[in-house]
Amino acid sequence: MKAMVVNSYGGPDAFEVADVAEPDIQSGQVLVKVAASSVNTVDTMIRELGEALPFSPATPAILGMDFAGTVEAVADDVTDFQVGDEVYGCAGGLGALQGSLAEYMPADQRLIAHKPSNLSMKEAAALPLVAITAYEGLTRANTKAGDKVLVHGGAGGVGHIAIQIAKAMGADVSATIGRDEHVPLMNLIGASVINYKTDKVEDYVAKYTGGAGFDVVFDSVGGENMLKSFEAAKLNGHVASTVSLLSLDLSLVHMKGLSLHVVFMLIQMIHGVRQQEHQDILKEVAKLAESGQLSPVLDDVEFTLEDIGKAHERLSAGKATGKVVVEI
Repeated sequence: MKAMVVNSYGGPDAFEVADVAEPDIQSGQVLVKVAASSVNTVDTMIRELGEALPFSPATPAILGMDFAGTVEAVADDVTDFQVGDEVYGCAGGLGALQGSLAEYMPADQRLIAHKPSNLSMKEAAALPLVAITAYEGLTRANTKAGDKVLVHGGAGGVGHIAIQIAKAMGADVSATIGRDEHVPLMNLIGASVINYKTDKVEDYVAKYTGGAGFDVVFDSVGGENMLKSFEAAKLNGHVASTVSLLSLDLSLVHMKGLSLHVVFMLIQMIHGVRQQEHQDILKEVAKLAESGQLSPVLDDVEFTLEDIGKAHERLSAGKATGKVVVEI
């Protein structure tokens, strides 16, 4: 089969076209003919940092986590899927798990679900990592109907999905953006718009919560931006962050009695624990998509498998709106 292989980690030109053996499937796995794969920030980090990350595959490596495709074969002990099923998931590109940047990939049945029937393969491939991340963070933050929710990075891959899931949970959602061109997207998916470059935290807290603070802050920007999240949250509120690899003063978290939830959705894949949670979430995400409550936004630049280096460049440069997707 054709695959994009990384023989030496580094820049976007690290990918090389290769003919490799079609993978065998093990117990509990299905073989998927991959139709599309989306690019996430963690994919670019692995390609760039390689062995500096403990979960990077050994080279030569086939990267790529998210995918949508068709089941080509199933192991004898697989009962929930059969040949011909259209599926989606996040099931490779880490450690010993072959990634999705190939014509075929093996996938643990617990990490995939049936593709939303109303979405294309490209749309479905855009969802798994970001939707699982958003769903986990909002659920752990106990998001419920009537809550006021703030999403930092509303136009990003995780952010625009978090907005829609929070809306489906019945929340009143506001979101930060930094580019005027993203205002129509926020209007489309129903979030009140905050420009993080010009709007002060105290001002938008007053405007959208009457000064009380947000019940839930979902921070897909992370880093030092978490200080703004702590400021924006109400007393005893919840903050969920997806980027927390830094040292921060948590004094305000203490004084406001906040609950801080760090979301790292790769734990199930890296450590081989609780994989069924991902399938369960993907099933719920499929229901939201099929009911019209959730739709991924795809970046308008199209890429093929051989263009994966350019796809990585576009995401890393911050030029994309929504998800960057590669057709296999």
